[in-house]
Amino acid sequence: MRAFLTAAGAALALSASALADLDVGDAAPALTLEGFQGGEAVQFDLSDALTHGPVVAFFFPAAYTSGCEAEAALFAQSIAEFEALGAQVIGLTAGNTDRLAEFSTQHCASAYPVFGVTDEVIRDYDVRLRPGGRWTGRITYVIDQESTIAFHYAEMNPSEHASRAIEALEGMAQ
Repeated sequence: MRAFLTAAGAALALSASALADLDVGDAAPALTLEGFQGGEAVQFDLSDALTHGPVVAFFFPAAYTSGCEAEAALFAQSIAEFEALGAQVIGLTAGNTDRLAEFSTQHCASAYPVFGVTDEVIRDYDVRLRPGGRWTGRITYVIDQESTIAFHYAEMNPSEHASRAIEALEGMAQ
């Protein structure tokens, strides 16, 4: 029994650390990505983007899943609010990355770029959906112009990620 409890405790600790996200005040890891916007290939470099304003990076599990489609649409519908606050939005995923060109037009409404991410990015941003899994969790970060995490929201329900990021940006502007 003791061995079982020790193993269970170790598994719980591993799972908690694997699913931990970056905290407010942490340095945002570097990002250099290739992806799609409006079906066209695009490149992204976080340090370059931050010279123009904050970046909202929302990680989602997989393109062409119902929750991720809904979340992508909510960010697209709110793009004018993000732009008015001087922020750039990017979507990031490790799931179904072979279909991101289509996803960028159909569900992101060509409003912002979407990128497939590597295991290194998943590790650096602590966004692995499950320990040992390949897909990203649903976590939104607002990264300020000093390349610091200014806000994070980790919730599998996709309905509030865009609105909470907007609220965080509004708070930063005050």
